Amino acid sequence: MASHRKPRSRIPAPLTGHGRRTAVGFTTAALASVTLLSQTANAAPGDPKPAAPSIEKVKEKVDTLYHQAESATQRYNAAKERADQQRGKVDKLLDSVAERTEKLNEARRTLGAYAAAQYRDGGMARSAATLLFSNDPQDVFDQSHLIDRLTGRQKQAVDDFQKQQASAAKERGKASESLASLTASQKQLKTQKKTVQDKLTEARRLLANLTAKEKARLAAIEKKKAEEARRKAAALAEKQRQEAARKKQQEQQNGDSSSGSTTPSAPANSSKAAQAIAFAKSQLGKPYVWGATGPSSFDCSGLTQAAWKTAGISLPRTTWDQVKVGTRVSTSELQPGDLVFFYDDISHVGLYIGDGMMIHAPKPGDVVKKAPITEMPIYGSVRPA
Repeated sequence: MASHRKPRSRIPAPLTGHGRRTAVGFTTAALASVTLLSQTANAAPGDPKPAAPSIEKVKEKVDTLYHQAESATQRYNAAKERADQQRGKVDKLLDSVAERTEKLNEARRTLGAYAAAQYRDGGMARSAATLLFSNDPQDVFDQSHLIDRLTGRQKQAVDDFQKQQASAAKERGKASESLASLTASQKQLKTQKKTVQDKLTEARRLLANLTAKEKARLAAIEKKKAEEARRKAAALAEKQRQEAARKKQQEQQNGDSSSGSTTPSAPANSSKAAQAIAFAKSQLGKPYVWGATGPSSFDCSGLTQAAWKTAGISLPRTTWDQVKVGTRVSTSELQPGDLVFFYDDISHVGLYIGDGMMIHAPKPGDVVKKAPITEMPIYGSVRPA
């Protein structure tokens, strides 16, 4: 007789990761892929198939993931900088601990030598014997004086030992605290690294699931967006030129009314800005790699930091810190070499080169390139020097 019992459902074995890649089960990334790009396998016969998401929605999702990855990259950069600084501090403290330990050992050896001598000679009993059996009072005086000096040295040896012992303990305590701080920074670094990798993996999965036709549509959308950004950049550049001409005319009029015509001086940082721009241009075509500061690859803030370093100006590592350096300027007052920051979370930065254009390291899968500053929402701008 056939059994009517339902077959047992098999529980799939957990996936495992190999190397740097980690396989993920039904994560947010997988669910997003299913929601956006797949058909429902369990739909009943005759039911209408769910409408495929528009390619615009797919692009919006991918852009969001790249933006989130870039924010996580800046957090990674900050954590890495803290870890590197803490590692340097720990190394110095460990060197100091080693030095203090050597001094402590030296004090211990000195104290041990005095203790051994006192044990062999019977301590103060020897001075008493000398006093009793010596025929020369002066000899007794000389030996007593020597013993007093030795006692003083012994006391100094004890004091020195205690001092070195306390110093060594203090340095070991500092080193322990710094090591704990370093461990916390390294843990945060690992967390941010995983966040970046997860976001990028999800974005790549969404793009990989597109058909050839959908990829062509996506490319057309991106091309249209780029053209619109260029038009806006050209309009911005024209507005900047008009504003500059107006200011120049006003300065000349002011000069004529006082002591003759004057020629507006070049910006104080024009020479350094030219150096930064020259460096950035020489990096065109190099790949974007998150967390990279050159020389073969860059992320956005790594590029601007390296560019201005060639001009002798040290910028912090992250966009969040770079935006605090220098003088804030309006978009209409931008000059070549200025840093332009994007998005409300200040997660991206580019180097302005004039005419509404910048050089920047855009995102994974892309390279250092020239682009309109109008292709992303501008947060603000800074003149480093």
